[in-house]
Amino acid sequence: MKKVEAFIRHEKVSEVRDALSAAGIEGMSFSEIKGCGRQKGYTETYRGARVTIHLRPKIKVEAVVEDDYVERVVQAIADAARTGEIGDGKIFVSPVEQVMRIRTRETGAAVL
Repeated sequence: MKKVEAFIRHEKVSEVRDALSAAGIEGMSFSEIKGCGRQKGYTETYRGARVTIHLRPKIKVEAVVEDDYVERVVQAIADAARTGEIGDGKIFVSPVEQVMRIRTRETGAAVL
């Protein structure tokens, strides 16, 4: 099993959710986060003072999938989240050693 984490733009949430559903993924989580990357932030004027915002708002998408689904999930996210501009985000894939459904104590791929 693998955990796929993606950091995407807020405006792409619906498209990414729909793409993951179309790829056969039922379980996914979305979290609001802040971070920085190549965008470095931006400067704006607030009540007459210039303020530099270093952390950009993003959405973190997480899904744990069987190994056979990883490439399909990564491509679905990349296709749905892409605008071609700086700040489209990143996708990370990590191994998952163990998973358990708390209610039934099931383990392994049956939990997904």
